[in-house]
Amino acid sequence: MCPVCNHTLLSYRNGASEKLLAYTTSALIFLLLSLPFNFLTFKASGQKHSIDLPTGITILVENDYLSLAIITSLATLLLPGMVLAGMLLLSLAQIQNRRPFYLPRLLQLVKALLPWSMAEIFLVGTLVSLIKITELADVSIGLSFYAFIGFSAFTALCISQFDATRYAMWLSQGVPPQPKPLCEAQAKASIQRTWALLLTACILYIPANLLPIMYTEFFGEETPNTIIGGVISLWESGSYPVAIIILVASVIVPVAKIIILAWLNFSVQREKTTSKQLRIRYYRITEAIGRWSMIDVFVVAVLVSLIQMGNTMSIYPGQAALAFCAVVFVTMIAAMTFDSRLIWQQWKQLS
Repeated sequence: MCPVCNHTLLSYRNGASEKLLAYTTSALIFLLLSLPFNFLTFKASGQKHSIDLPTGITILVENDYLSLAIITSLATLLLPGMVLAGMLLLSLAQIQNRRPFYLPRLLQLVKALLPWSMAEIFLVGTLVSLIKITELADVSIGLSFYAFIGFSAFTALCISQFDATRYAMWLSQGVPPQPKPLCEAQAKASIQRTWALLLTACILYIPANLLPIMYTEFFGEETPNTIIGGVISLWESGSYPVAIIILVASVIVPVAKIIILAWLNFSVQREKTTSKQLRIRYYRITEAIGRWSMIDVFVVAVLVSLIQMGNTMSIYPGQAALAFCAVVFVTMIAAMTFDSRLIWQQWKQLS
């Protein structure tokens, strides 16, 4: 435990590497099983459209939604697969007590990619999408959907079991790493960078909420849908839990994260010495919850991939989809680049 903030730095888990190896192997098997089979089937007005996960990405590319296709494929398939493969190699190496030269870089890569692995968020987004469209048509679930649930569940177990500090200590053969010194130039750069990223997020948040996040075309009539409009329509239709989830993830969390990071950055810039425990607690919360705002983006990706039936019924992404995605990414980067050491050190007194 850290003697200053009481944060758990290192924890012992019995058979941790063996469990991690089993979980990563299971997750990768479920990932492979989620690719070839049918994921979702949409039936409406005598028409039927089925997709698997690779086909869904292909449909986005074919309809010139390349950015949305890249974001979805990276966050839900490629990056989680890379993280799991890295965890598998690390656990296997520790079980065999082998330290090949590439392991330190592999550990850094896994730590860097872990926040961008969003398989479980995509699953929640898919469930929200199903609730949104069940009133419009019949939707059936394929084998790949159940495999993806297994993949998401085992990925969550892997993340809960993975202890980066323990692997870092093992790679250094029990020698704790030396503390990294912080200089005044680094502190100034961190403060300025965080302000710049937060200002960018605030600017992007305006079109993300004012512009439509998707368009619904029903028998030739096109209807724009904003984030707030979607929450209101879900609430009016009686889907209260889903409306609350979207409201929290897409409205409350981004705003709260911007406010908290701005407060943290202002406090370190002014060298506030009070409420250090509270500030570090809020900082960890912003790191943990920020990526869950991607739910709405994944809802759009699923609906656009699934519902493409010409003038009868089609859904297209709006301008707000990429703007909102950029808000999430910029706030995540702001939380990562904010130097939390400044909460404990007064930067004007650094040599």
